[in-house]
Amino acid sequence: MKIESVLIEKPHDANVIIGQSHFIKTAEDLYEALITATPNIRFGIAFCEASQDRLVRVEGNDDELKSCASRNAMRVGAGHSFIIVLRNAYPINVMKNIRDVSEICSIFCATANEVEVIVAESQRGRGIIGVIDGQPPVGVESDEKVKERHEFLRKIGYKR
Repeated sequence: MKIESVLIEKPHDANVIIGQSHFIKTAEDLYEALITATPNIRFGIAFCEASQDRLVRVEGNDDELKSCASRNAMRVGAGHSFIIVLRNAYPINVMKNIRDVSEICSIFCATANEVEVIVAESQRGRGIIGVIDGQPPVGVESDEKVKERHEFLRKIGYKR
């Protein structure tokens, strides 16, 4: 078995969501989930079909992000995986809609960070083992940092 790390390439102002699904209608259903989640969202979706034609199925409403998602999907090359690249929304705005798509099996990450996908390859194909998302912690938050976190979340409207 071969194991490799694939660095996901994306625009600096975009977020990425990577997961696993199980059926060809994933790309269209994810499109519907995203387009109804929040106004002004821009995105590209790429889904790696695992049998039959074994194509990367692409949907979205932004050509740059569709191209980005499909390039990354080809590089990861793991059957039944999907990659969403999005702007004008954060993953928190769309995660519930994505989880509600009946084909979704798991979500590996949802991030603006640099992310690496760890892929295993055997004679049967390729699969995602996991992801590396961000840097390791440097310590535990202080009382001051707790206060900053609470204030920040209220300032941006995610908490009352």
